[in-house]
Amino acid sequence: MELKVVNDQGQQTATLAAADTVFGREYNEALVHQIVVAYQANARLGTRAQLTREAVHHSTRKPWRQKGTARARAGMSSSPVWRGGGRAFPNTPDENFTQKVNKKMMRGAMACILSKLAIDGRLVVVENIDVDTPKTKNFANKLKAMGLNSALIITDEISENLDLASRNLKNVWVVEPRYADPVSLVHFDSVVVTKAAISKLEEMWG
Repeated sequence: MELKVVNDQGQQTATLAAADTVFGREYNEALVHQIVVAYQANARLGTRAQLTREAVHHSTRKPWRQKGTARARAGMSSSPVWRGGGRAFPNTPDENFTQKVNKKMMRGAMACILSKLAIDGRLVVVENIDVDTPKTKNFANKLKAMGLNSALIITDEISENLDLASRNLKNVWVVEPRYADPVSLVHFDSVVVTKAAISKLEEMWG
């Protein structure tokens, strides 16, 4: 697979031969969907909780006597059928949302996503993305000159200047190859990868 290498103005300067196993694979939508859903599910903290009839604040006093009132029988106000009562089948924090993902499936899905990005022209390869000064404005202008608005930047090494210059940009995220995940690859409009990071991605997902 031949990838275009561009400069700071977004103009092609060279080509890079990339592994077909990572950047030239046929797209499998079902596999990618399964991996993205599993990744998001595994990121859930599971902190939601509802109160049972034992946990709600209530009195054990019987609301009214059993017979003679022409009303339905009631034992206490914590009943699930009462407003303000406990839930019959509540959500609990210990609920497990984990989905198992095989290594082969993960490798295949990442290769499918990277291949799709390359085919659609959303994968941008650069020699280097580093900046001289930790100025957000300068880095934003650099991305604008390259025609990038929403971008995931994958670089082999994140310098302090690059980290400081990019951290305040809303639609930009800079990561090392090992932290590139399927959700982020799908989410951003463009994915900028340095030549050194391409080699690492090939090692990881090839």
